[in-house]
Parts: sequence; structure tokens; C-alpha cells
Amino acid sequence: MLNGSPFSNAQNRYRIASGATGAIYQGDLVRLVTGGGIVRYTSGDTGYIAGVFNGCFYTDPTTKKPTFKNYYPGGVAASDIIAYIVDAPETVFEIQANAAFPVADLFGNFNIADQSPVGSTDSGVSRVELSVTSGATTITLPLKAIDISQDPENSDVASTNTNVLVIINNHAYRAGTNGFA
Repeated sequence: MLNGSPFSNAQNRYRIASGATGAIYQGDLVRLVTGGGIVRYTSGDTGYIAGVFNGCFYTDPTTKKPTFKNYYPGGVAASDIIAYIVDAPETVFEIQANAAFPVADLFGNFNIADQSPVGSTDSGVSRVELSVTSGATTITLPLKAIDISQDPENSDVASTNTNVLVIINNHAYRAGTNGFA
């Protein structure tokens, strides 16, 4: 957490509309949409981010069984699709950068880089990355870099795919701030 307290694994429930297209993977940013639901935030999207997708629950329309998944596959025709979102604005997340990350870019704002495929249907985990070249002071960019990972295997700023600690800058529950990049 940004205030130094430990993360409590807190998450809240949000709706995904029945039949909503587009997969959402664990670790994807999600944004609020009209009608009270969420969708996956993609590179270039605008709007406020609700948080990070952590999984979903629904009654499978084919098997009629309760189903929990790390990802929402898209196109599910069920009236009870619930997404679990880590949505506290002060939560610090760790994300992989798509290139070497210069320390001088800390406290800058960044966009995401969508990868292809955007996630794994085996693990349900997202492949989204921080777009290093998008660093700017722009208030509407979704992420603010606050530190380099403390993991020795992922903290080499001279190597591609440095892990960066970020907060959601353009959050639905807290206004974004200009970056310093």
C-alpha cells in the first residue's frame, strides 16, 4: 500500500454484463462502463480505472455449475457474472516493463502495452506490460511509476522487462496527478 501498510488482499465485487465480449485476465486493468459494469482497459483507452482484475465467478450456462476462474473468457451468457477487483486507490502493484526502465523515469506516468495474446487461458494471467516509451507528465495516463521491484531477479534497470512498482494514476476513486518524467 502507498501508505506503508501491508496489502490485505482486499477486493470488491463488480458486475460484468451477460454476454460481454472480450476476455479479461488476472492482472488486467479494468475500467467502469455505463450500466454499472466493468471491461478490460486497453492501451489507448480513456476513462477512469476501477482497479486490477483478480478473477470472476458465474454460473456456467452449459454445465449449470458455479464457476470461479482467474480470467473471464468473454461471451458468457449468464446473469450472475461477478468480477473481483483490487480497487483501493493506494494499492501498489508490480508490473513488467516492455523494455529496460530508466530510474530517471520514476514518478512519471505511463500507458500500458498490450501483448498478443493478451493473456493465458491456461493460467488466466494477463500479459499486459508497462509501456516504457509512453512515459510523460500527462495526467490521464493510467499508471504512475513509483519504484523499481525489490526482487533481485527482476530489478535490473539495464535489462529488458524490468519490474516496476506502480499505482493507478487515473483511478475512479482518486484523481490522477501529473507525472515528473
